Amino acid sequence: MLSEERIIELDILQERLNYWFKELSLLNEALTHKSYVNEKDNNLRNNERLEFLGDSVIDLIVGDYSLKRFLNHSEGELSKIRAAVVNEINLAEIARNIRIGEFILLGKGEVQSGGKSKNSILANTFEAITAAIYLDSGLQNTYSVILDRFKEKIDEIGNSCHYRDFKSELQELTQGRLNCIPSYRISGESGPDHEKIFEVNVTIAGEISGRGKGKSKKEAEQSAAKEALDKLLEESSPS
Repeated sequence: MLSEERIIELDILQERLNYWFKELSLLNEALTHKSYVNEKDNNLRNNERLEFLGDSVIDLIVGDYSLKRFLNHSEGELSKIRAAVVNEINLAEIARNIRIGEFILLGKGEVQSGGKSKNSILANTFEAITAAIYLDSGLQNTYSVILDRFKEKIDEIGNSCHYRDFKSELQELTQGRLNCIPSYRISGESGPDHEKIFEVNVTIAGEISGRGKGKSKKEAEQSAAKEALDKLLEESSPS
């Protein structure tokens, strides 16, 4: 049974989501982290099962929209767009825009370690909320509520080269031209845990060929690979 105070809190979040639950307990479950359950009441349900379902629902919504939006894109290109859109960093950013962290139920240890602003917890909670909406009212309503959070990013990435896999392109080029593969090494980290910036060097045939920065190791590696790829292609182009 939800307290009156908790219901008032969840009403604020429902307004931000622009969705009102028929079964409010689903939303509360989506906001309940396992650390809270472990400390408070093992009979409560944490949000991990909802997170599992929400991941698939988001993939379906983003994939369906991308398929209809980009009629000339191949299956591989559509997969890369989805991967560039549906990741921990973007999901956490969406969660921050709605200020989901204010409503997550965490154990004391997680609260003290900044859990309400951790990318992983925010992203997982947004997935759980997506599943809660789906279970509360079905796919059509979930589609209309959730897609608005992704549409701008999908259009931006689908109309640009951001979804390209520069690491794969660089490896194909170096294997064919130099008979070697690139290696990546983290050269530095900066910023707080929830907003960490990674710096990566990519080495080809023993020489650093590119440097990149990103909010994740993968993003930094892609940035470094793009710089190295651009250099190699420029060197091989006729002057």
